[in-house]
Amino acid sequence: MRRLKRSLLLPAAAAMALAMAAAGCAQSDRDGGGDASERNESDPFIFAGASNPRSMDPIYASDGETFRVSRQTTEALLRHEPGGTELEGALAEDWEHNEEGTEWTFFLRDGVTFHDGDEFNADAVCANYERWNETTGMAQSSSVMYYWNVLFDGFAENEDDDMPDSNFVGCEAEDDLTVTIEIEEYSARYPGAFSMAAMGLLSPSTIEQIPDDPVGGDSDDPSLPEYALDDTIAGTGPYELVDWDHGSEEVKLERFDDYWGDTANIREMIIKTIDDETARRQALEAGDIHGYDLVAPADVDPLADAGFNVPERDVFNVMYLAMVGDERIEDDHPDRLEEAEALADKDVRTAIAHAVDRQRIVDTILPPGGEVATQFIPDTLSGFSSDVTTYDYDPDLAREMLEDAGYEEGDLELEFCWPTDTTRPYMPAPQDIFNVVSNDLEEVGITVNENGLIWDDYIPYTEDGACSLYLLGWTGDYNETYNFLGTWFAGYKSAWRFEDDDVFDTLDAVNAEPDDEARIELYEEANEAIMDYLPGLPLSSSPPSIAFAEDIDPPTVSPLTQEDFAETSWAE
Repeated sequence: MRRLKRSLLLPAAAAMALAMAAAGCAQSDRDGGGDASERNESDPFIFAGASNPRSMDPIYASDGETFRVSRQTTEALLRHEPGGTELEGALAEDWEHNEEGTEWTFFLRDGVTFHDGDEFNADAVCANYERWNETTGMAQSSSVMYYWNVLFDGFAENEDDDMPDSNFVGCEAEDDLTVTIEIEEYSARYPGAFSMAAMGLLSPSTIEQIPDDPVGGDSDDPSLPEYALDDTIAGTGPYELVDWDHGSEEVKLERFDDYWGDTANIREMIIKTIDDETARRQALEAGDIHGYDLVAPADVDPLADAGFNVPERDVFNVMYLAMVGDERIEDDHPDRLEEAEALADKDVRTAIAHAVDRQRIVDTILPPGGEVATQFIPDTLSGFSSDVTTYDYDPDLAREMLEDAGYEEGDLELEFCWPTDTTRPYMPAPQDIFNVVSNDLEEVGITVNENGLIWDDYIPYTEDGACSLYLLGWTGDYNETYNFLGTWFAGYKSAWRFEDDDVFDTLDAVNAEPDDEARIELYEEANEAIMDYLPGLPLSSSPPSIAFAEDIDPPTVSPLTQEDFAETSWAE
């Protein structure tokens, strides 16, 4: 079978809280503390994220804070170039695929070992992929193995009859350093899927300790296995896990001196949780940490003026207001039926869209460079359409449309959820954004029932479509429009609870279309169909910032927020 080099089939673009309590541990109390002039590689680099990682096994995660840890400890077959969105080899030095795009052959890097001494080879790759595909029980829930569901559809034996068949056919070790992964159908999700942090490979010895039916609980409240919550996992990354202290909300990493690539510049790294963005800034200013993510827009200039390093990432995200309306929700959430019926009415969704002053959010809350989003992708991606239906701020029109839909002032009550304990790259200051949107809705006569939830509860709750309105967003995983549109709208999903053949058929077509120009046209059609249906309101795209102490040479910042902290060093 004739094989094509990757550039021949791929699109061109892709050829592609304890917060302050923890921070209160003074720097001078830590090993290696002291002023910049005394720094050396044995001093720990301490970085603060906004929320706790969910799992040390990345396959059970879908959030950036988990992946911030796992990207240092585990690696996938592919990755993205530093500071960019082009794919390059990671554990695979190179790759190719057959003409149909259904057989992906990876030529593996030689001389790689896992942290526990296991050899990295083709058998290890297959052990990981086959393990994921053969997962059983509660782990199949999209709230647990979200990315496998999104990228490979189903499992070898689906627990749910409504789940699509697995697109994973098999994995074959051609020899020690050559492996072929076969999929059922070509998809725009590949090869980006092979770069995902969720697909970080674990050692064969680690896999052997994983229970056959590892996840308990239910889809709203899954309970992960013990191994995923401790330090027993071995990957191949530049850092290895030493300890996850759940009490202090710190993950300690040690440099892996046998790493196949450039060894990390700093021996020890601590990733801690400080959920409050003001507390993160104060901890940096106090010298208790050496860097943090999700800098509040108002803090960027003051920190830079004070001498801190505050690099800004390029825009590669969208924040949205989801509007969940589907009468079938009665089966899962009978108490939500009335709200679901209201939001199933496009006139109501359109009224909400006209009620929200998105420009005010951009002007008063987001960092410079933020823009109102007209569709569910940033304007840098292929297929961005200038012909989508737009919804300008017009509260008078919103009131009129609500009245025509049968809702006098105060008649329509909607639950509105927002995350209370975290910020995201696309969503700084969630409460401020919630306040603006909820005030706008109340101005046109909608009664908002606020439901603030901690992040760990927020994701499964909104993923299940249990909330009528909620704030969420997306930072692209790889440079492919389908990574945005397909993730949300390729089929019926509980998070959105809508079914529209026009949207689904268009995305089915684009997912199967290997021709670049045809794909772009289909993406434009998909954007227009989605914005005509209006399952939610795209709010904004904005450039997130990250901050470091002045005595830190930061890693190359990534538009995909995929920084490699092994690049970090103490400044000379």
